[in-house]
Amino acid sequence: MRVGMAASLSASPYTCSSKSVLLRKFRPNIKLRRSCFRISASTSVLADGSPLLQAAKHTVDAYVKSGMVIGLGSGQASGMAIGYLGRLLRTGALKDIVGIPMSITSASEAAKAGIPLDQFNDSSQIDFSFDDADIMEEGTLIAVIGHRKPQVEDSIIQEKSILNASNQLAFMVKDSQYMGGPEGSIPVLVNSLNWMQTAEEIDDLFLGDAEVWRRPSIGHAGPLGGDFPFVTREGHNILDVIFTSPISSLAAVAESLEQIDGIVDHGVISKFPCTAVIASESGLQIVDNLQRNMV
Repeated sequence: MRVGMAASLSASPYTCSSKSVLLRKFRPNIKLRRSCFRISASTSVLADGSPLLQAAKHTVDAYVKSGMVIGLGSGQASGMAIGYLGRLLRTGALKDIVGIPMSITSASEAAKAGIPLDQFNDSSQIDFSFDDADIMEEGTLIAVIGHRKPQVEDSIIQEKSILNASNQLAFMVKDSQYMGGPEGSIPVLVNSLNWMQTAEEIDDLFLGDAEVWRRPSIGHAGPLGGDFPFVTREGHNILDVIFTSPISSLAAVAESLEQIDGIVDHGVISKFPCTAVIASESGLQIVDNLQRNMV
């Protein structure tokens, strides 16, 4: 079995060790219509907070209105946005907000901030959601979520469902996470019983360009996930597909993964309309996808 045998990746399943070439094997024939983007002039970072804090405040101030149902994301910036949203509710600047948390952590942070909560279901009407993205592809605003090790009660499937159900969405990212030819790993949810066969098929698909490791629940990560592989609340394993060279197209990767039997879902999300709030030391950059990419 060739799954996850590269010694250079043994230190961590979430880092890449090679930037030398573009994906050689994986060159799908996909044509994208040119998208139109609006990029704001950079705003100066205020002295009273970090770039991510300013991204969080901007996201809430620009997109959250009284009476909205809000999807509450997970991650450092989302935690800041939840805290700031709670402060606006306490001061009366916003009213009648209902939050739908995407994780146990975001539910706990929202409860501490005094945000009324509701549970997500298939009929939920969500006006706006914010979330952290682990990777975001420049030019398409396609994002990757799910790098963080979740609690058993958390669900990449639910997080993705809330994002897809939202009328509008904003991802908050650092400038280092917003890139053309993104690098890193993509989490893939697979059926637990035949996970090794599925991992082999993924390994064959990206032969030479990615390693496939099963995520553990405790201890160090490894190709097989150790003695205690992580099992989601739906009963699935998570395979981290760790790319060792830049990814030419996240959309193409997602499309190919969806053709493999045994794959339940993955961490790639493409949503329209979507906004990227990009934080850097020099200010904020706001990018909107105003036109859907057509395959």
